[in-house]
Amino acid sequence: MKKFVLALTASIALPLMAGAASAQDAATPQFRCQPGDTYYMNVMVSGVEYWQPVFEMFKQAAHQLGCEAEFTGTPDYDVTKQLTSFEQLLPRQPKGILLHPMNADPFIEPIQRATDAGIPIVTFAADSPNSARVAYVTSDNNREGAGAADLIAKAMGGKGEYAVLENPGQGNHDLRVSSFIKQMETAYPEMKLVGRAVTNQDTDKAYQAVLNLAQANPNLGAVFMPEASSAIGAAQAAVELDKGIKVMTVDVNEKVLDLIKSGQMFGAINPNQGVQGYMGFMALFMASHPELIDPMNDYKRTGANPFTMPVIDNGFAVVTPENADDFRLKRYQDRRAAAAK
Repeated sequence: MKKFVLALTASIALPLMAGAASAQDAATPQFRCQPGDTYYMNVMVSGVEYWQPVFEMFKQAAHQLGCEAEFTGTPDYDVTKQLTSFEQLLPRQPKGILLHPMNADPFIEPIQRATDAGIPIVTFAADSPNSARVAYVTSDNNREGAGAADLIAKAMGGKGEYAVLENPGQGNHDLRVSSFIKQMETAYPEMKLVGRAVTNQDTDKAYQAVLNLAQANPNLGAVFMPEASSAIGAAQAAVELDKGIKVMTVDVNEKVLDLIKSGQMFGAINPNQGVQGYMGFMALFMASHPELIDPMNDYKRTGANPFTMPVIDNGFAVVTPENADDFRLKRYQDRRAAAAK
């Protein structure tokens, strides 16, 4: 009889405990999206290959949490058109937007409007530091430029002539170029800057610029540029000149990887793009779900979102002929697909 009572008690208590646990679980904030929750990525010059690994892992993080992810932007190098593409997202009521702003200041007001509408903004690779964005995901552009200078200068024995190609007005590119030159001037005084040319991510302009720079400076030993499109034109010119000019860039695409692997380009500094996308999504998710964070402060009284993370450093890698294949998107996707089987 005693055993029966115990069994009966257990048979009643266990479902009640399970029900209580289920109710408690339901009341506990979860790291999951609701059906239809969509996060967007917005960029300028949408055809640039750089964005592909970023969005690949942005999607990966979204899918892990049951969310939707979409890629948006403009095909043009035009801040007005990117602003339009960004503003067109706001009526869709996205859960958050991962933004690469072409220029910082024009995005201050649109980011504020998004924030006022409850849409968190995280910037990546380029920033709008005076805006209401909640986080900035980037590699350190100053370290990238300085690192590129170290590699070039050491390969040239600490002395020689170099030039830079640039895109004035794009914040992250400006930092890369200025830090490259500063490192050369301070650490390698026998390295001489002999020319600067504006190429604005145009392969043909970069090709012609390197030909002109080499003609004006017969001892030109290296050329640095802050992005991959100009690097392709620069490398083509360097190969045709056949004077051993070392071409060094930041960022990679398939063509740049081919050129590095074949020895036709000296190398590249590459931000960990996938980490940018993954951490960008996670920052957006945390910002759009303040209920997940219950800090011991006055946020309930003030109504302020408790999440902010001014800078997340995704780090960078040096791309050489030996490791170039490790940065190919298709190879990464194939590895992921094989691991999922």
